[in-house]
Amino acid sequence: MAYYNFINVNFNTMSTENNNYVDFHCHSAMKPFGKSFKKNRSKGKNTRKKRRRNSIWKYDPPSVIDKLLNYTIKLTKFSQANFTSLAKGGVTVVCVSLYPLEKCFFNIDIKSEFFKDLILNFVTGLGKKRIDAIQSMQDYFEDLNLEYDFYKQLDGKTRLRDGKFRYKIINNFAEIGAIREQDELKNVTTICVILTIEGMHVLNSNADKVPTEAVIMGNLKKLKAWVTPPFFVSIAHHFKNHLCGHAQSLDKKVEACIDKNCFDKNTGFKPLGEKVVKELLNNKNGKRILIDVKHMSVASRRYYYDLLETTDDYKGIPIIVSHGAANGLKSFDEKVSQGSEFAASFNTGDINFFNEELIKIAKSKGIFCLQLDERRVASENTIKKVKHSIIRSKIMHYRSKLLWNQIQHIVEVLDVQGLPAWDCIALGTDYDGIIDPLNAFWTSEELPYLADFLERHAHNYMRDASFNVPENKIKTDEIISRIMSTNGMKFIEAYYK
Repeated sequence: MAYYNFINVNFNTMSTENNNYVDFHCHSAMKPFGKSFKKNRSKGKNTRKKRRRNSIWKYDPPSVIDKLLNYTIKLTKFSQANFTSLAKGGVTVVCVSLYPLEKCFFNIDIKSEFFKDLILNFVTGLGKKRIDAIQSMQDYFEDLNLEYDFYKQLDGKTRLRDGKFRYKIINNFAEIGAIREQDELKNVTTICVILTIEGMHVLNSNADKVPTEAVIMGNLKKLKAWVTPPFFVSIAHHFKNHLCGHAQSLDKKVEACIDKNCFDKNTGFKPLGEKVVKELLNNKNGKRILIDVKHMSVASRRYYYDLLETTDDYKGIPIIVSHGAANGLKSFDEKVSQGSEFAASFNTGDINFFNEELIKIAKSKGIFCLQLDERRVASENTIKKVKHSIIRSKIMHYRSKLLWNQIQHIVEVLDVQGLPAWDCIALGTDYDGIIDPLNAFWTSEELPYLADFLERHAHNYMRDASFNVPENKIKTDEIISRIMSTNGMKFIEAYYK
């Protein structure tokens, strides 16, 4: 067998046909929805005019300057997961994350309001009017519904781009098959959209005060009554939400500029948060909404795992990580690097996941979706040591290896436990979630190249790899197919009913 190192790639001819990729976490509406606030008459409007900044189809690939800004100071101004980029990248099923930005993001210790807005606008690419709206927001749930409506406006409406494309919000797995049959008859390509939510702060009707149980549970009842309720939600995010503690997620320099009262790091679930979890998982009062453990503190995750393991009604509920990375540490209580040769090269923050959690996820028949944020998949020191090049194929080789290291680590941790090693890994890019993407894999459009380079790393690994579980010895093309597509589809088939 050949050992793949670098490969000459024709970046103009790679086909996305029949890729059928699945992305479990991105924020396609964040930038266009934000830009819709520029004028009152366009607020919340998702226009079919694809050249307008408030169109979810607006194609905005990074310029050379955009790439330099991202590479040097980690700013991501360009759009990564607009629906044109998704279509170009061969993504046919996407879990879009509804996410009213928390006001604390904009509670920054900079004296000049003008420069504060200017800096925040530059960092997020949302637009000053959207930032003003967030700063004055009194009702996250109202904003959530506005973003939900933003997606609904162009739901099922066909547009042209080298053919016919559309997106369709779906409510269960069966609808995907029906849509595929329609696509063949009408010569249309449909991106199936599954709604999710990041952060249950969205239930708080008054963002400036401690919420009441009546408000929180009342809004949750409304959420479960949506025509297309979310498939899954995360409870925690970056800041205090009075429901559960969160893991540290922001850079310490950024965190130092934000009001300390905004944080509730490392604490566990509050009584109100426990009620929210149980109501989300209740399948007797509306469809069960699954829970994504990303951003939970360790204490909160301990509570949730114990709840699943000790409550008969919750047996068989899968553990979801919609966009995450392994930290290479053995367990909550034994924080030693272990499991693979790459364990010590990862970001060891507890926003990332311990080996014992990877095992729990696999045993629950859950899904672990890898995000494409360099700051999460590798330590700062590891990133500094990555080789540099001006040749695009070499950059892709070096940077995709950071993600492959995560995959190999997960596989080896699971194989030692006698578990299927390739069945729970998927992709949750977090594109347009204000991330620092793997260099050269800037947007959804580059996902076919990511798959191609991952396959080369897989080939290098599998040629000499041995496994405790014979079934884990599979072909390299099957590995990539599972990660990019089939694992996600099987998970949706099993749990999105």
